[in-house]
Amino acid sequence: MTERIFLCPSEALREGGLAVPFDVVHAGHACRAFAIRFEGRVHAYLNRCTHVAMEMDYQPGRLFDDSGRWLLCATHGAVYAPDSGACAGGPCRGGLVKISLSEGAGVVHWHTADNLKPVEF
Repeated sequence: MTERIFLCPSEALREGGLAVPFDVVHAGHACRAFAIRFEGRVHAYLNRCTHVAMEMDYQPGRLFDDSGRWLLCATHGAVYAPDSGACAGGPCRGGLVKISLSEGAGVVHWHTADNLKPVEF
């Protein structure tokens, strides 16, 4: 059963701006994830490059390249499309793992899935 989990107020996600990080359990492992706004829509992915399974941001929340058009892994230069997570260049091996989001009434929620759960404290 899918569950909606509060992520952030809508205004926290600015077009091409800093990502909002959050923690999830994906396939039984605790992982960082991030949410962004691109072309007016919100998107979220596991913060794990497909080239080497490591976090992509070189500074917290900095995932867009200088143009604001691509998500960039700071370590090896893999490039991903912000709207789909698809590999767009560099040494990636497939696309980013997408996390379902919804936005309404000024808030953003992320949605659980069979292999995606909230971190239990």
